[in-house]
Amino acid sequence: MSQKSRDVLLRSDRVLVAALVLVVAAISAEVGAASVNHPYTDQLKTTVVVTKSVSPLTPVDPELAVKARAYKLAADDLVMNKLLAEHRCLSEAMYYEARGEGLKGQKAIAEVIFHRMRTGNYGQSICAVVYEGASQSGCQFSFTCNGDLTRKKSPGVWRQTQILAARILTGEERLNDQTGGATSFHATSVQPDWANDLQKTVQIGNHIFYRHPGRSRSM
Repeated sequence: MSQKSRDVLLRSDRVLVAALVLVVAAISAEVGAASVNHPYTDQLKTTVVVTKSVSPLTPVDPELAVKARAYKLAADDLVMNKLLAEHRCLSEAMYYEARGEGLKGQKAIAEVIFHRMRTGNYGQSICAVVYEGASQSGCQFSFTCNGDLTRKKSPGVWRQTQILAARILTGEERLNDQTGGATSFHATSVQPDWANDLQKTVQIGNHIFYRHPGRSRSM
């Protein structure tokens, strides 16, 4: 690998790490309104450990202090593991569904996921939405049940997708509802039966997007 290639990978690693740090900070501070700028961080609820305040003169039970510290570390680990899982699920959906569709196409897939979350009918987390039905015959995202996950990823494209997912989660990359509130999509090469029951909103690249009739663009 050339020095130039190594430098590019190092820069991308730093961007990804920095973006994830921002996500953690956003969650910890409970920052993020339900806008397209921060489409998801407001939905991650952090477990807060509340301890009884004591005056400086009140002796602190060492055993209670240790337990409180352990609870905090456990809560921090839970939040971090949840964050990393959600980031990976979003990255996988954008990669497998639209890795050849460019920035606009991948962001469109992310919009569908967030729109589904907001309806409350598909799951309350990114992973729940993406992997709905994966263990059954009716998977919502084909890559979760057609064997794509077992195939080797393209390292460069996968890295770029991970960075994009982190930027979306932090609000650095805005989702401006280019899909018109779409909760479903399919490739132009197929014509599923369910498409006849939905309202077409837009075609982006090789995907056609739909929403339920009568549903507002804003969710």
